[in-house]
Amino acid sequence: MTWWYRWLCRMAGLLGGVSCAFAGLWNCVTINPLNIAAGVWMMLNAFVLFLCEAPFCCQFIEFANAAAARADRLRPWQKAAFFKKQRERRSAPRLPCRMAAVPVMLSLTLTTLFGNAIAFATGVLYGLSALGKKGDAISYARIQQQKQMDEEKLAGALEGQAL
Repeated sequence: MTWWYRWLCRMAGLLGGVSCAFAGLWNCVTINPLNIAAGVWMMLNAFVLFLCEAPFCCQFIEFANAAAARADRLRPWQKAAFFKKQRERRSAPRLPCRMAAVPVMLSLTLTTLFGNAIAFATGVLYGLSALGKKGDAISYARIQQQKQMDEEKLAGALEGQAL
């Protein structure tokens, strides 16, 4: 992961935390219990994003530096998996933002949608970085040719056994 992409993910996490915090606070100013639950969840998301992506925002919390150091040691696919569990370790993450999707499922309003959009984008950015670089056309053609040759060998071996 390049330095600018790492900073892009960090800035998205910081902005996602800010938007979740403000939208969560706004959601809590209501009578509807589902809106309050979604608002509390959004503020919890904001705290987790601040803790992992911007530990300087949590400098008065004792365990913030330890949690941030542990989050820095994680690989991008592990950060994406933090937002949603993966079936396989090397598979591409699908919807890497379960944490940002829960408040939207609790209370589908514009506040929850816009408040969680940047937090969702943070998970998507980490998921994309887990996919890695795009390969060149020559190596892709070699892999396809090798697969085709393997399939032809297998088909020939199966035809020989059928006779």
